[in-house]
Amino acid sequence: MAHPSVLDAPAVPAPLPTIPLSELAPFAIFGSILALVLLYFVGAEQGAMSIVGGSNVHEFVHDARHLLGFPCH
Repeated sequence: MAHPSVLDAPAVPAPLPTIPLSELAPFAIFGSILALVLLYFVGAEQGAMSIVGGSNVHEFVHDARHLLGFPCH
């Protein structure tokens, strides 16, 4: 028995919601501060500039230092 072919209407994509900049700004600021703190610990946490005593932070991020091009020894 033959079945009739049903043509579907073309799907219309749903419009993307817009996010106002005033709602996005706190997340962007927090992300920027977090990235700067991470960059400090990877790039400058050692020696006279050390916030954390000892060499634990330096040893933890040692490979990341070289990967990002920071000299350390």
